[in-house]
Amino acid sequence: MVVVAAYAATAEANLLDTVTFDFWVPIASITAVFLAIHVVIRFLAPYADPVLVPAVALVNGLGVAFLRRLDLGRTTPEERADLTMFSGTGGRQLAWTLLSVALAAGLLVLIRDHRAISRYAYTLVLAGIVLVITPALLPAKYSQVNPQSDAKLWISVGGFTIQPGEFAKLALLVFFAYYLVRKREVLSLASRRFLGIDFPRGRDLGPVIVVWLISLGVLVFQKDLGTSLLYFGMFVVTLYIATERVSWLIIGLLLFFGGAVLAWYLGSTVGGPFASFYTRVDIWLDPYGDPYGSGWQTLQGLLGLGTGGLFGTGPGAGQPTEIPEVHTDFVFAGLGEEIGLFGLAALLVVYLLIIERGLRAALAVRDSFGKLLAGGLSFTVCLQLFVIIGGVSGLIPLTGQTTPFLSAGGSSLMANWLLVAALLRISDAARRPVDSASPARPTGTPAGPPAQLHGATTEVIRP
Repeated sequence: MVVVAAYAATAEANLLDTVTFDFWVPIASITAVFLAIHVVIRFLAPYADPVLVPAVALVNGLGVAFLRRLDLGRTTPEERADLTMFSGTGGRQLAWTLLSVALAAGLLVLIRDHRAISRYAYTLVLAGIVLVITPALLPAKYSQVNPQSDAKLWISVGGFTIQPGEFAKLALLVFFAYYLVRKREVLSLASRRFLGIDFPRGRDLGPVIVVWLISLGVLVFQKDLGTSLLYFGMFVVTLYIATERVSWLIIGLLLFFGGAVLAWYLGSTVGGPFASFYTRVDIWLDPYGDPYGSGWQTLQGLLGLGTGGLFGTGPGAGQPTEIPEVHTDFVFAGLGEEIGLFGLAALLVVYLLIIERGLRAALAVRDSFGKLLAGGLSFTVCLQLFVIIGGVSGLIPLTGQTTPFLSAGGSSLMANWLLVAALLRISDAARRPVDSASPARPTGTPAGPPAQLHGATTEVIRP
């Protein structure tokens, strides 16, 4: 939070030529919230990984400070006095942070054992499917909030907007982990070996084909490459973790890229629902083809990153407001203009810490469901980062994904804090020492009396 406070003070100094007395109010508020969740974790999950919450707090805090910096840059000097703590994009993000942290604490209170989530796997997958398809079925005025984007990702009613796909990914991950724990023996069977790689039997490809078709449906009807890649990638990687078969990764990549190429070809020849994807690819290949129209946002993001250079212009000294949707899709480019390549690299290292600690929890936890769930949750953060940063930097076509904990948006922030709470619960189980009053046993095995052999107690040797 000292880093966040330094960023906020520097931004105000560059924007206003002074540091107002009120700059510390949002910083103090968000610091109090993070200290509160720390205390909650100490009581409810005392053995949880101690790195996760500080790393997430740094990214979340920088996001709030940057969004408030955007608010200051867009207002006139006369209007800045009215920019209270909860007003503007930064103020709303602060409010969403308070709610998101409260939801994370509530999840820790309700779920004391991560394995209990598996009881609701089928209910969650049904809810996840409903959340995925609902925006695609709604008219555009209820599912498109950005007139410059044709992606149908939201549900907007009466001024209230929610992005259901952010919560659907968590529900689907729980089902993927539950399903693969029970089917991994079958899915691990090999039919033939090619180039030193064991490939699965043809009849075992059914689940992958189903998820592939769902991801293509998201690509075509919701017009969103990022969400499509996220859903399919989550399943394929969880499948790889469960079976340890590289062939599943190869099959997944071939299916996804084959489907994307087919959608692009149909968009160029048939049009219809495939036209949007063809347009996105066309902008990606040549943003200068229409620099003041469809390519404007992509070019402004690239120019912002180029302007930042290695060390950036400094907090508050750049012009990130020139980038359309800088507070959501292009927050990485806007922040990169002011903190430079070194600052972005440091930010990515913090994200890497979050992902690595999640994977560490997956390796350490003793039950298969926890391993698959923690591995899938960690990879979800990684893949979401790749999708949005790849789109902003021009590596892949632009997508509608948000940068976790950094972009403006309550749905993304709440879903990702729930993801962190699940990782905290799993890491608490993984790091919790075995009770010295009972024999060592795998997680999930009911406790019982010491093992007896012909009337004598068998000594339990612990690692």
